[in-house]
Amino acid sequence: MDIFVVRFIKVAFVYLFLGSILGVLFLYNSNLLDLKFVHTHFNLLGFVSMMIFGIGYHVLPRFRGKELYSKPMANIQFWTANIGLAGMAIFYTLSVYNGARIVEYLLILFGVVMVASILLFIINMLATFKEEKS
Repeated sequence: MDIFVVRFIKVAFVYLFLGSILGVLFLYNSNLLDLKFVHTHFNLLGFVSMMIFGIGYHVLPRFRGKELYSKPMANIQFWTANIGLAGMAIFYTLSVYNGARIVEYLLILFGVVMVASILLFIINMLATFKEEKS
């Protein structure tokens, strides 16, 4: 199994744990409910999407009977996905407690990084599934 596949799966479990802990903290302290965005993104982008990326990179090329188009692109996508999600979580949390304009811009920037990461996955998968001309 490629290292980026293992990394995606392992980090998915980290995000599941973080999202779950945050969910339990909501029950303990309702003032933390302002962080629902972080909780949701840890669970959906962190756990669900990272798991889909990891399993997708491992399984989908095999369904096609081909090698993955670009393993380096998959590795870059791993890092951009995690940098994007971590940045979104950090700067959203800061925006809740400090509404400085720069914090909002950084939140948007890291959201764009996450979208770029998703685009890398889509490009890599589409290139893997591309029909070869004979």
